Amino acid sequence: MSKVTFVGGGDHNYFPMMLEWIHSIRVFPQSKDIDICILDAGLKPEQLEILKPLVDKIHKPDWPCDIPAYKIRGREYLKSCICRPFINEYFPGYDIYFWMDADTWVQNWRGIELFLEGANRKKIALTGQVDRTYPRQIRVKWLGRWPWKVRGFYFSNAIKAFGFNTARELLPYHVLLAGAFALHKDAPHWERWQELVKKAVKNGKVFTAEQLSLGVMCYLEGYKYEILPGWCHWLCQFKPMYNSKLNKFVEPFLPHEEVSILHLSGYDEMRLDRSITTDFETLNDNKTVELSYRYPDFDGEV
Repeated sequence: MSKVTFVGGGDHNYFPMMLEWIHSIRVFPQSKDIDICILDAGLKPEQLEILKPLVDKIHKPDWPCDIPAYKIRGREYLKSCICRPFINEYFPGYDIYFWMDADTWVQNWRGIELFLEGANRKKIALTGQVDRTYPRQIRVKWLGRWPWKVRGFYFSNAIKAFGFNTARELLPYHVLLAGAFALHKDAPHWERWQELVKKAVKNGKVFTAEQLSLGVMCYLEGYKYEILPGWCHWLCQFKPMYNSKLNKFVEPFLPHEEVSILHLSGYDEMRLDRSITTDFETLNDNKTVELSYRYPDFDGEV
C-alpha cells in the first residue's frame, strides 16, 4: 500500500483556511492512513502550536535559489508557490505527494481517488483551466477587423521567464493548474520541475513561476501528465450550481457531478472572511441561495 501525504502551506492570513482544509480531509474515513504536512510560509508561532497536533510534519523552507529582494518584497507567502516542486525533498519517506493550496477544501472523495490513481501511474495528476464551464482561455485586442494582440497566462508570463519562442509555443495551450496535483516519488518530473522553476524565477516573476514551468515541462518537454475533469478541482470564479437536496456544490451542466475539491480562486474577500456570501442557482427548484464558498462544516474548534 502506498504511503501518501497531503501537503498544503501558506502564511498567517491563510491559517483559518488551512484548518478548514485539514478538517475537510479528516472528516473522510479514507484519510485515516494518510499523513498531512505543512509548508510554513509565514505562519505565526501561536498558529504553529495549534497546527502541530493536527499534522504530521511542518517545514519552513528557504527560497530555492537566490532571488533579488525587489522580486520578493517581503512576500514570504510566495514560498508556498515556488517551493511546491521541492516537497518531495522537504518531506521524504512518502510514495505519493498530493499538494493542495490552502484555499481549497474537499467536498467529495471521488476526485481524490483519481488524483492518487494518476500519481500511481507515474504521471503528474492535475486539472487544467479547461472545462465546458470555463469559457475563455485567451485575451484578444482587435485592430479593426483583425486580431492585433493575443495574450494568455502562458504567453504573458513566459516571455521574460523563458523567451519569446517558448512563449509562442505555449500560447495555444490551456493552463495546467498547480493548485492541486499528485505525483509519485519515483516520477521523473521532480528534478526537471525544480530546474525549470529556478530558471523562471531568475528571469521572470516569482508569482506564477511554478505553474508556468509546469506547462513547459508537460507540454513542451513531454513529461507525462493525467488531466482530470474540472469537477475534481473546481475553480470557484466559475460558479457551480448548488444541489439543495444534498447540500453539495455540483457542476452547472449535465450530468451535474459533485465537485470534489473547491478552490476559492477569484474570491479574495471571502478568503479572509467566511461570513461573506454569494448567490448560487439551485439545481432542484430553479431558485437562488446565498452561500459562502468556505468549508461549511468547521466551527473553529480544533
